Amino acid sequence: MLSAPIDLQRVHQLFSDVEQIRESDFLRREIANRMRDKLELVKIQPERVLDAGCGEGADLLQLRKRFVNAQVLGVDGSIEMLASAARSQMGAMSSVDRMLSKWLPSTFRSEPEVSLVCGDFSRLSLAGGSVDLVWSNLALHWHPQPDLVFAEWRRVLRTDGLLMFSCFGPDTLLELRQAFAVIDDVPHTLPFVDMHDFGDMLVNAGFATPVMDMEKLTLTYESVEKLFADVRALGGNPLLTRRQGLIGKRGYQALCDQLEAMRNADGRIPLTFEVIYGHAFKPVPTRLASGESIIRMDFPNKRL
Repeated sequence: MLSAPIDLQRVHQLFSDVEQIRESDFLRREIANRMRDKLELVKIQPERVLDAGCGEGADLLQLRKRFVNAQVLGVDGSIEMLASAARSQMGAMSSVDRMLSKWLPSTFRSEPEVSLVCGDFSRLSLAGGSVDLVWSNLALHWHPQPDLVFAEWRRVLRTDGLLMFSCFGPDTLLELRQAFAVIDDVPHTLPFVDMHDFGDMLVNAGFATPVMDMEKLTLTYESVEKLFADVRALGGNPLLTRRQGLIGKRGYQALCDQLEAMRNADGRIPLTFEVIYGHAFKPVPTRLASGESIIRMDFPNKRL
C-alpha cells in the first residue's frame, strides 16, 4: 500500500542537513517523553531494543537508561544523522570509559552503549525474531509503504515482542496546506495517513490487538519566517509530485498573506500537528511458514 509518492532518496537528502533538522528536535523530544509515559504502563524487560529512525540518537540514550541490561540498536536512513548519533554516544561516555578504551586491551574495555546501522525500515539486516521492542518516534510517515514497514517490524520481533511508534496524522500542517491551496494545486506537504488506516495495516501485518491513540498539538509563531524554518527543520517536502520550481515573489507574498490572516487572538500564527501513537504485540503464531495451522493442546494435570 502506497501512502504517498515519497522519494526516499529525497528524504535522505533532506535529513542530511543535521544542523537544520536539529532546530525541530524540541517537538521530537516532547513526543518521545509522551511515548515513554505510555511505555511505563507496559510490563516489559527486553533483551534487545530497536530504535527505527533513531536520528541523532537522543532516544537511544534514553532507551539505554530505561533498559540498562538490553542491547540497543539504532537504524536510520541518513548516514549524516548516524554520524551525529555516534558523536553523541562518544560524548556520553564517562572519562573512565574513555581512559579504559585508550589504555586497556579490548577484552577489558566497556561495551558500546548502542549499535548503529544505516538502512531502510522495510528491509532490515536483522534476523527474524531477534528483537523484543521496536521503538519508532516520528519516522514512519517518511516511508512510502508503511504496510511493508509493519510487516518487517513484525518479522524481526520475537513472539510477544512490542512495537511502539508515533507519527504525524492527516491534520498535521493543516494551516500551511490551506495557505498553499490559494497558490496552486500542487501538494506542498505530505498527505499523512489516518490513524484507523494504520490500525488496519497493523492487523493485516499480523499484529495482535493494536491500540491507536491521537492528539493534536498546536504550535504558534511570531513570524511566517520562523514557521517556515520549523517546517523545513521537520523534513520539508520529499514528494515526487512536489513543485520543481519556485512559487515566485507574488506567490510567496500571497502565501504569507494567507498565514498572516490566520493570526489568533494573541497575535500569533498557529500550526497544527496531529500526533498518532500506536502499539501492538507480535502474537504467538497460528500457522507454520508452509501454511499448516498450529493446534495447541493443553492437557490438564492428571493425578495418579
